[in-house]
Amino acid sequence: MSNADWLTRTQAALWHPCTQMKHLERMPPLPIARGEGPWLVDFDGRRYLDCISSWWVNLFGHANPRINAAITDQLGRIEHAMLAGCTHAPVVALSERLGKLAGLGHVFYGSDGASAIEIALKMSFHFWRNVGQTGKTGFVSLRDGYHGETLGALSVTDVALFKDTYAPLLHPSHQVMSPDWRRAEPEESAEAYALRAAASLEDFLAECADTTAAVILEPLIQGAAGMAMYHPIYLACAREMCDRYRVHLIADEIAVGFGRSGTMFACEQAGITPDFLCLSKGITGGYLPLSCVLTSDTVYQAFYDDATARGFLHSHSYTGNALACRAALAVLDIFDTDDVLAANRLKAARFTELLAPVAAHPRVRNFRHTGMVWAFDVDHAPPGFSRGFHQRALERGLFLRPIGGAVYFMPPYVIEEPEMALMARVTLELLDQS
Repeated sequence: MSNADWLTRTQAALWHPCTQMKHLERMPPLPIARGEGPWLVDFDGRRYLDCISSWWVNLFGHANPRINAAITDQLGRIEHAMLAGCTHAPVVALSERLGKLAGLGHVFYGSDGASAIEIALKMSFHFWRNVGQTGKTGFVSLRDGYHGETLGALSVTDVALFKDTYAPLLHPSHQVMSPDWRRAEPEESAEAYALRAAASLEDFLAECADTTAAVILEPLIQGAAGMAMYHPIYLACAREMCDRYRVHLIADEIAVGFGRSGTMFACEQAGITPDFLCLSKGITGGYLPLSCVLTSDTVYQAFYDDATARGFLHSHSYTGNALACRAALAVLDIFDTDDVLAANRLKAARFTELLAPVAAHPRVRNFRHTGMVWAFDVDHAPPGFSRGFHQRALERGLFLRPIGGAVYFMPPYVIEEPEMALMARVTLELLDQS
């Protein structure tokens, strides 16, 4: 079947996520027949470089033979067993490895990023209830922060497009100043601005700590804010304040975990450990839905009791799915055997060099880079810029999806210099022509 055949069928049967379906009449989705490393291939044989890792999940390329082999082997053993009343080898091994990497104790599993946020929010609230501080029910997050679109996650999100419609359904939360360095004064450094933002958080906690359960934030990069980036000193300040005011720190590393920030976990760059670490997206290399929340032994012990009601009575049917856990173990194996973080540092330096003409373009503002994420803002981006830029990039073989007027690159780690050069060259052409 051709691209046209699949587009007819998808428009008749499918409701796409985060999409105004009427727009697909003018800009249809890209029909994908298969993937090859960093490339997507449509049903007519055209190839597109996956510049955003298929919504930030794909780390080691499509159809990766090592992850394929691990899943195939697991299929012959056990595909899934309910984790309430059962356990299995992949989930135990993955929990041990994640705990060692993160410096945290037990791991609770969900299905996707938003479910991990729901788990962390509920767990923090329930912890304070179990220890007798029932007034600590509130949450504070960063302005422009994004944590998902289920009701709890949306309650601590600050993106009006997603949140405003559902406001009557949401639990109130408080937002404090974002450390996004794009908002600094002309002579103010990223570090100084982060410290000023941290003072805003302290002002809030000094007044409201007794009613606050947790601070939740995206470490180093606020993705839905257009890849807003900030100095790690903010994380160090937040950790110190949470300790001092007896408030939990929830690190939403769903997008930035597993090397995306340049270290395995972004919190490492501030030398801190959160009370809750939320992970998803890259955890299975983009293969299968899986998320998890790692937490401290202190939190775990507050639930350990003879009374059932003091336990954490939260579940998902596919919690700790064996196939997904086996994929995640294969991902961690690749990190170990290929020294991925060191290789990424070299690739990141080279891609930054190749993007120098883009950074110097007169329409580009706030060129920024952290780890394996690059972004810039387009000056005076017109209405509809993101859709138009996306379509013109497709015509030149790049799969890019700007966020408003922010263009970003978050490629799979298997990207090589020829593909980097293609991204840089085509992006420069698009800036010249748009």
